[in-house]
Amino acid sequence: MAEVKINIQEEGPSSFDLYDEDGKVGEMVFDIKSTDLTVYHTEVDPEKEGMGYAKLMLDAMVNYVREHQLKVIPLCPYVHLQFKRHEALYKDIWNKVREV
Repeated sequence: MAEVKINIQEEGPSSFDLYDEDGKVGEMVFDIKSTDLTVYHTEVDPEKEGMGYAKLMLDAMVNYVREHQLKVIPLCPYVHLQFKRHEALYKDIWNKVREV
């Protein structure tokens, strides 16, 4: 069973790291400044693609953001696409004003 663990860094980007029986198989890289969580990149090992792992990290990030009253700046193409496809699900946390 896959598990997402948050890895907060004082200096440099933080990440939501995804682990399964094979070890670390994915990550979602982000940074928090003030009340914004900026997602830069989501990656899953090629042999693990298509298993819903990116969605597990997305769900973990969304839960974290809501729990900590943050807004998301989705610079990551995957996260941005999911926010656009399912705007009603994410409108409460999507910071469109700060998007590039």
